Amino acid sequence: MFSKVHKVARQVNSIIIGKETQVRQALVCLLAGGHLLIEDLPGVGKTTLAHALAISLGLKFNRLQFTSDLLPADVVGISIFDREKSQFIFHPGPVFAQVLLADEINRATPKTQSSLLEAMEERQVSVEGQTRSLPKPFFVIATQNPAHQVGTFALPESQLDRFLMCLSLGYPDAAAERALLMGEDRRSLLSQLPAVMQAEELMLAQQQLKQIHASSALIDYVQALAQATRQGDLFAEGMSPRASIALLQAARAWAAMEGRDHVLPEDVQAILIPVIAHRLRPLKSLSGKIGASSEMLTQLLKRVSV
Repeated sequence: MFSKVHKVARQVNSIIIGKETQVRQALVCLLAGGHLLIEDLPGVGKTTLAHALAISLGLKFNRLQFTSDLLPADVVGISIFDREKSQFIFHPGPVFAQVLLADEINRATPKTQSSLLEAMEERQVSVEGQTRSLPKPFFVIATQNPAHQVGTFALPESQLDRFLMCLSLGYPDAAAERALLMGEDRRSLLSQLPAVMQAEELMLAQQQLKQIHASSALIDYVQALAQATRQGDLFAEGMSPRASIALLQAARAWAAMEGRDHVLPEDVQAILIPVIAHRLRPLKSLSGKIGASSEMLTQLLKRVSV
């Protein structure tokens, strides 16, 4: 089953050139059943990556452009009175898909952003007193522009903690950018992509992750990392229990991608930065900005012995 995940990676890499590590991390995030946040400058391929992942995994997806005038009802749906039936009929919003592509999520107001909290945590939405389940599997793949850009609203800690991973694509290297300049438009290539997997296969692969063994010593290591973030002079607040669970689950997915049936400390180290960097706030941050640098997390790994 995991061989198909590698085929998905190869297909997505044919669209997103020169970003093999980020593509693999994104697949690990979805394989672990988590939501993905892609943060970077406009125009580096965030939305294209989200499209390529959804198509390659055979998932039904809706794209919603987040703007400052977007309302919660535009996300989850609304009931409209039907004169012929003399009753209110619920019209589901874009969130009722297997993948919701929340484009530029931090351009929406906090009220609209919060409409996703229940969906991301419990895979359901409550509208007008009634709870409705979302399709399975359900993922939010969100993109956001850097916080210093005009017209952005910072995501609160409660929402950032619901994203299993946060990735940054960065500028392409010279060879990759040349291939982009000389090749076909990436968006036009998306329409030609086949579905390499189906939703049922993805859910089966997610179930198989439970068979990836994590020893007691490995769990001790994860706990030690979490505890180190809660103490010391690096971070204002430490990892939440949700973050610890996410780190272990992502490590299981990384081990599965490596073809192993057990988790090694190297698996935890490989995905530590994208899993926890966006959840932490540096202790000495004057602006209160959330997000730990890779240097700080590298220092954390050196402090915690395996």
